[in-house]
Amino acid sequence: MKGVPGRLVRVFFTYGIRMISLLLAVSAISYTLICASPIEPVQQYITGLGTAVSPEQRAEIEDYWGVHEPPVKRYFSWLSRLLQGDFGESAMYRRPVAEIIRERFFNSLALMFCAWLLSGVIGFVTGCVMGLYQGRRADKILKKICYVLSSVPTFWLGLVFLLVFSVWLKWFPIGFSAPIGMRSEDITVWQRIHHLMLPAITLGFMSFSNIALHTRQKLTEVLSSEYILFARARGEGKRTILFSHGLRNILFPALSLQFASFAELFGGSVLAETVFSYPGLGSAVAAAGQNSDVPLFLGVTLFSALFVSIGNLIANLLYGVIDPRVRKGDK
Repeated sequence: MKGVPGRLVRVFFTYGIRMISLLLAVSAISYTLICASPIEPVQQYITGLGTAVSPEQRAEIEDYWGVHEPPVKRYFSWLSRLLQGDFGESAMYRRPVAEIIRERFFNSLALMFCAWLLSGVIGFVTGCVMGLYQGRRADKILKKICYVLSSVPTFWLGLVFLLVFSVWLKWFPIGFSAPIGMRSEDITVWQRIHHLMLPAITLGFMSFSNIALHTRQKLTEVLSSEYILFARARGEGKRTILFSHGLRNILFPALSLQFASFAELFGGSVLAETVFSYPGLGSAVAAAGQNSDVPLFLGVTLFSALFVSIGNLIANLLYGVIDPRVRKGDK
């Protein structure tokens, strides 16, 4: 614990520089991609209005959005406003981007957190079962299931779950984060959880296979080590070996992979939220990209990159707490 403060200062300083560089790179690349999009934002906005617009009104919209200015000038103008805390105004919703992010962030956070826990628990338990019964029927069946789920697109699995559990069995609602037509103060916690469960299960099932296969590989290596062979020679059972020796060695790699799945979960949440019409950041950034809503697209993209970077920072800090060898390596 003697060198912990110094290590924390170094970690925060290093990550601060990396995070600023990452956010600048993400904003520049995202702005370039959306400017290169074949979708014309003004025409898309006018089409979404559903009403006729005169040439004078169209010219006013173009002047308001600054579409005639050079892209580089528009980017630096947006960046200067961002440094002052102004994310701009969404062209689709006609509301501040920061307000939209604040409203939708908690929906996405609840979805990703539930899917993160679900994928971690199911993946770790499944990997332990496959490792203990390596080469047997249970291992072969679970391994095939993991391979299939690793190759299945998120939107396809979401549509299948939606058809089976919402349309046929009617266990879950078809979409949205709350019942339609109800005031927010009248919606109960159970109703919100009920709407959250199916998207979270879909997203969790798409992420657990990598953790399961990785845990299986690490547990197989541990079980073939010399001290495990010695424990078996002493007559220790599989459960004793797993809980007394195996979990200590496979927990750290599994936790590393679990924290590294933040970016994967957010990428999957874009498709899951779109399929289930779930009002989160994923569906917002998808709609912004389709309609060339530059302020909303850049705002959500930057916030998502910041969220993933903070998750990786927390993971690195936890590594030193879980494994003392990480702290010793920093000296």
